Amino acid sequence: MSGIDRALQVIDYLYETGSPAGAYAIAKAVRAPLSTVYVIIDDLVDKNMLARNSDGSIWLGSRLYHYGLAYARSLDFMSVATHEMHDLCRQAGETVQVCGRDGDYMLVLAMADGPSHFQVASRVGTRVPLNWTASGRLLVGHLPESERVDLFRRCARSSPTGRAEIDAATLSDAAGKAFAERLSIQVAESDYAVACIASPVCDREGQCVATISIVLPEQKVLSDESRYTEQVRASAQRIEKLMGWRNH
Repeated sequence: MSGIDRALQVIDYLYETGSPAGAYAIAKAVRAPLSTVYVIIDDLVDKNMLARNSDGSIWLGSRLYHYGLAYARSLDFMSVATHEMHDLCRQAGETVQVCGRDGDYMLVLAMADGPSHFQVASRVGTRVPLNWTASGRLLVGHLPESERVDLFRRCARSSPTGRAEIDAATLSDAAGKAFAERLSIQVAESDYAVACIASPVCDREGQCVATISIVLPEQKVLSDESRYTEQVRASAQRIEKLMGWRNH
């Protein structure tokens, strides 16, 4: 295996686990000799591709962040979606996120913090199982039913609150219905007292490529749900229109 492949294995492992790790754990996970992993890590740390924490653990470096920013700037979709995200944040007065799919997970692609002191645990780069979130269900809602069932059977996990649905058939039905209605709502399934209202952003083929969502305290959804649902649906439609996807 080439040195580049080994380096990518190390970076991918850290990205997929989402937390710093020691050289031994990395070597064991990627099935590489510890001596080889030490050399690769030292080289990547020197180049700011990785960073070494005070406890010796390894995490992604600042150079990768700059690469990510450059890549994001080149994407028309992210530019349009981020602009709309900030507009919706000002309109709703709540935190707004743009999310996409990363295999069996939902990934937070962009985020605008609301003006209140309400804290949202999921930040940009957070990955959570698809069955935990309103956005996760929408992101697979366009798939055929059999594919949805197989996917949820493989990836559904219990959430920290214990309220996330894990039955594959039930999740598939919910995903299909939410996609058809262009709206998905979850309340305290992934985090206590936190709710999310999401709408799909669909491409020319009608596939959900991302979602835009309002993240807010649970009690606000219960008291004024219609206001937020109308706002988030309208935002998703504006993104599609600006991208030229509204004729799907």
